[in-house]
Amino acid sequence: MTKLRQSSILLLATFFLVTGCHKNDTSNTIFEQFFEDNVLGQTFVITYANNQGTDLTAQYSGYNFVLQKGSDFYNGVLRVTKAGVTYSGTWSSNQDYSKLNVVLPSSPVEFNFLTRSWRFASKQLPVLKFTPWGGPDDIQLTMTRQ
Repeated sequence: MTKLRQSSILLLATFFLVTGCHKNDTSNTIFEQFFEDNVLGQTFVITYANNQGTDLTAQYSGYNFVLQKGSDFYNGVLRVTKAGVTYSGTWSSNQDYSKLNVVLPSSPVEFNFLTRSWRFASKQLPVLKFTPWGGPDDIQLTMTRQ
């Protein structure tokens, strides 16, 4: 092979490598931007909660949920407010925002259902639908942005 041909192949390979890496970085930025613009700092209410055939929706009436950005786009404080009382928990997500881990205090007792790893089943804003990560589909949670 001539030196010109070797240089051309090396240049082309470098271009594809750099372009490929840049594309992944852009995707992560798009996910982060979407999450920041549409979920973080927004108020959500529970419009449907089903635990294996038992409708729990009524017990979440009046609660407002806000995921606050932490040190990055993948974790932070979860604030839950009802009738002027605020409860604090935490949330975290994976890099493609397919999973949402929620940790809330055990009191009030209705938070026990919410404290788990959730899988985003749908992100058709203003509605977010969840099922347990790796769990049965007969447990469902729907939250609507206010």
